[in-house]
Amino acid sequence: MDYTVAMQRAIALSEKGLGKTSPNPIVGAVLIDDAGNVIGEGFHDRMNSKDHAEVVAIANATQNGNKIKGATIVVTLEPCNHSGSTGPCTQAIIDAGISTVVFAVNDPNSVASGGADTLRAVGIKVLEGVLEAEAAYANRAWLMKIKKNRPFFTWKVATTLDAKIAATDGTSKWITNETSRADVQILRRQADAILVGTNTIITDDPHLIPRGDFSGYSHNPIRVICGEQDLPKDAQVFDSAAQTVVVKSKDLDLLVEELNKLGINQVFVEAGMTLASAMVDHCLMDELVIYQAPSLLGSGKPFFTFDFPSTISNQMRLDHISTVVLDGDVKSVYRIRNGE
Repeated sequence: MDYTVAMQRAIALSEKGLGKTSPNPIVGAVLIDDAGNVIGEGFHDRMNSKDHAEVVAIANATQNGNKIKGATIVVTLEPCNHSGSTGPCTQAIIDAGISTVVFAVNDPNSVASGGADTLRAVGIKVLEGVLEAEAAYANRAWLMKIKKNRPFFTWKVATTLDAKIAATDGTSKWITNETSRADVQILRRQADAILVGTNTIITDDPHLIPRGDFSGYSHNPIRVICGEQDLPKDAQVFDSAAQTVVVKSKDLDLLVEELNKLGINQVFVEAGMTLASAMVDHCLMDELVIYQAPSLLGSGKPFFTFDFPSTISNQMRLDHISTVVLDGDVKSVYRIRNGE
């Protein structure tokens, strides 16, 4: 059987967990019968339940009165093989009588890995690597945390075509259109934390709360402020809409330590030029999401700069991921290699 369609659905389900699973990975699962019909599905949503995707999918199938014994489960990540806040998913699969397990990405976490071997040992057929690249991209924040012991940093920038984020008089609202700004709210909502520098708080007094109707989210991303400047006590970020953490330092290693303590997988960086450029220099930016408006300023504030002279031979090359047009604005996503 070709499990591509079922895995595509599992990946789409897993992405429903963005912003809801930290410090766990996002995972989606689909149960299908011998004819390939979906009989149950689910995703991990730590905000609302401790249950992993496989357990949610099994429960969904049971609630719908579907027969699970002999079915196939298609899941984006290798089923976990350890007991934490819940029991191992491998045991739940065995107990349900599932005969085949198909997954995309091997679990790199040594604490939970080994699920495939456990399942094979009891006679369950296991297929791995189906749409591995696609599932890994969806789960890139958690995979980065396991690989580098730090969160995944997504850098958001809104600029003119000549890469200006503000005019010479400091005005910056609004460079991009309403469609782009609405798209930013989705990315905010999918993050575990939103990061800015102290100067952004002093200059713009942002609220840093996703705007719009996002059902299924019980709390907002953590607001993180990094820098040494004193902040106004009445700044909007100090209200009760979300947790706010101030890292009163320019030490980016200390920033990472504090983020790790919070169990954060993905950080949405909305910092200004100074902090963002320092993070790039420190190999702490993994992804650039840039919204470019069809406009020119000619002079103004750039979104990125280094303090040392550059030559064309040492330009930083990025890997293009995607580009879409949003009512005239252009949104592009790039992977930052960080010396890799």
